[in-house]
Amino acid sequence: MNSHLRNLVLALGGPALLLGCWAGGLVGSSWSSPPVLTRLPSPPNQAMVSSRPVHRASATRVDPQLVQAQTEFGLALFAALRNESPQENVLMSPVSIAIALAMAYNGTAGTTQAAMAEALRVQGIDLEPLNHANRTLQESLVNQDPEVELAIANSLWVNQDLPVYPEFITAMQATYGAEVATLDFTQPAAVQRINRWASQQTRDRIPTIVDSIPPDQLLFLINAVYFKGAWSQAFDPNLTTERPFTLADGTEIQPPSMRQQGEYRYLETDQFQAISLPYGNGSLSFDVILPAEGRNLEALYQQLTPANWQLWISQMRPRPGLVQLPRFQFTYEADLIPALKSLGMAIAFSDQADFSRLTSLEAAINQVRHKTFIEVTEVGTEAAAVTSIGIAPTSVPAQPVEPFEMVVDRPFLIAIRDQTTGTLLFLGSVVDPR
Repeated sequence: MNSHLRNLVLALGGPALLLGCWAGGLVGSSWSSPPVLTRLPSPPNQAMVSSRPVHRASATRVDPQLVQAQTEFGLALFAALRNESPQENVLMSPVSIAIALAMAYNGTAGTTQAAMAEALRVQGIDLEPLNHANRTLQESLVNQDPEVELAIANSLWVNQDLPVYPEFITAMQATYGAEVATLDFTQPAAVQRINRWASQQTRDRIPTIVDSIPPDQLLFLINAVYFKGAWSQAFDPNLTTERPFTLADGTEIQPPSMRQQGEYRYLETDQFQAISLPYGNGSLSFDVILPAEGRNLEALYQQLTPANWQLWISQMRPRPGLVQLPRFQFTYEADLIPALKSLGMAIAFSDQADFSRLTSLEAAINQVRHKTFIEVTEVGTEAAAVTSIGIAPTSVPAQPVEPFEMVVDRPFLIAIRDQTTGTLLFLGSVVDPR
């Protein structure tokens, strides 16, 4: 398995490993123009306000159409990210990215909403079904397997000095279970608060998601996913030894590799081998696709379509065999804006962005940051992801300008300068104007 394969394993394992299913669309919403809330209320001695717990709906089934939308979005985004870093490991969480974008999506209107719907593959789905589906999806994911730890958390961090509509905040709390905090973005403590939340939600695997906050930043929408699952059949550490692994350039290395025999869901074609390694009770799995001898990931990428992905998964059958898998751990970080622009939602990052259902200010997305962590060992897998979406005003009402006073009563410099080219025609100093 070369480094390109690891990219594919982790990106395709991501929807299964990090449960990258997503639902929704936002076209055709019915909010009226809400009043402006310039400062969110905070209870005494409690800056973070937790929303009511989302009621369980165990009998509600996740719509397959929404799973298909997530699959298409996840594969398209993965293709864009691997094209940005073809020689590096890639690990993304489709569910984390999609939920974070869905929260931002609630604030859009017009052509911005339509562009995001197209990028997210959710055209034609109304706001209420979107939010209901996301709630159902999140409930379903975190209750798949009592033997696996899976947590999904959302938060909204608002600049206390800028206006955000209360209806938007209510939607984030009621539908996405988002915790809400109003912060003074001019204070360093704001960065610390947000990063502490991300670290807590990922069990310290992703300690930071925000480096600094401009004082005019409007808000941050953040999703965190944490996964920890033991293999249904653990690998025997006594069988782990250093074994050959050939990189894409032909270099051979010797990473610690695990070995195991058993019965697995498996598929073999003339192009690849595919195996599904289950966690816990088998509801969740880690999927590995290995190009056939003489083929490489580039050839496999050409076949990697949503239709083929669904076909390959459906064709896996139980079969006895042996699997050898490198033990590994790494982190990944990406600015998702270039990739999302390539998927068709460039308007959301421009001066033409329409977030009129979120704020009375003209605003646009100015940050989509994604960080992930993964460790695969003989015991199982631990993985985490955080997606942060920043929204900032593109125009802020001008503040009154105080008149200045300049009293030239001491030596001074003078210059005569060409405004077009910047050429200095004369430069001097006046120490005595007499």
